[in-house]
Amino acid sequence: MKTIKNPPSSIWNTLCSRPEVKREDLEELVGNILDDVRKKGDEALKRYAKKFDNIDLKQLEVSDEDIEKAIRQVPDDLKEAIALAKSNIEKFHKNEIYSEPVIETVDGVKCWRKSVAIEKVGLYIPGGTAPLFSTVLMLAVPAKIAGCKEIILCTPPSKEGEINPVVLYTAHISGIKKIYKTGGAQAIAAMAFGTETIPKVYKIFGPGNQFVTKAKEMVRLFGTDIDMPAGPSEVLVIADKNANPRFVAADLLSQAEHGVDSQVVFLTNSEELIDKVQKETQEQLSLLPRKQTAEKALDNSISVLLGSLDECVEFSNCYAPEHLIIATDNPMELADKVINAGSVFLGEYSCESAGDYASGTNHTLPTKGFAKVSGGVSVDSFMKKITFQHLTAKGITTIGGAIEKMAAAEGLDAHKNAVTIRLKSIRNKK
Repeated sequence: MKTIKNPPSSIWNTLCSRPEVKREDLEELVGNILDDVRKKGDEALKRYAKKFDNIDLKQLEVSDEDIEKAIRQVPDDLKEAIALAKSNIEKFHKNEIYSEPVIETVDGVKCWRKSVAIEKVGLYIPGGTAPLFSTVLMLAVPAKIAGCKEIILCTPPSKEGEINPVVLYTAHISGIKKIYKTGGAQAIAAMAFGTETIPKVYKIFGPGNQFVTKAKEMVRLFGTDIDMPAGPSEVLVIADKNANPRFVAADLLSQAEHGVDSQVVFLTNSEELIDKVQKETQEQLSLLPRKQTAEKALDNSISVLLGSLDECVEFSNCYAPEHLIIATDNPMELADKVINAGSVFLGEYSCESAGDYASGTNHTLPTKGFAKVSGGVSVDSFMKKITFQHLTAKGITTIGGAIEKMAAAEGLDAHKNAVTIRLKSIRNKK
């Protein structure tokens, strides 16, 4: 990690920029895949499985036998851990359900809003070297709480054409009935357009590599919504002189091991702590199975010495991290000053891993600075808001004149007339 000491605020925006993966032909490549799947359906999905992963897929949908086999393969202690996580995630997200009151804006005019579940949603779960079965919980649990009628899941198979058994088991206990063996941009295309086997959905959720992310961005142009444009994982840690350097180093590495394009940022007002954390980071790094991945991520990462903890929070708000850890003597005091972050972890025992797995909050969060304008996935993400209004004769009489004047001022005579004929009807009844 590169160390930067007391940088002036004029260069903070530059320091907060994320490393970019340059691939000029990415959009064209993904666009061709989307078009191919839209036109050729299942045949294209099987062809891409052969082309990219050398897999001859006989069928795309996971069978009941596959799920039963997976259930037997998952160790009991892991099943217990997943059950605990699922319970906590359910408890937290059920609290997000609420009803809104009916508001009478003026006498005779009542307005209200109702939350309605999105009928059809698709969940994308990455495979690769770290199959994210925890993400199944983070997406399926709030989708079920919201009441989505149809929830499907796509995830890439292994070289043997099998889905990771823990992913299958977690999907099963989360109530997901339709699971498909396809990944990458082609999986996003399948959910956006539908194929002979995979149904079309209205909104797609889940993280992925640059191809998946670009595909999600592009299918929005065809009318399929997405949760967020997610990029590589990131964490920012704020620590004071009394922070445990072993804890800080462990938190930095927990994100660095996600991928070579992940980024970690360490902020402190203690120069001595920077030295301790760097030493501890190297010691822990040497013991990691994913050492090479974490090492490359650290090359994109920085330690920053600032004059005060308040400055650290200001810098963090500029960076807008996916995960923010505040490891200071009085974390609650700094927490009140946080305005841009996906999820915040307070105190030395609140490791980011807790939020990734079992504390109850959602780990599907905004990256690349999008925490400045959006939050993470919640029950609301799986719902839409419909507004209602009911006007009585007194209500339309009260606001009708204002509507007529505003419509006339915009030159929309039919709008004005819709009010005028009602007001005349009311007057004629008197």
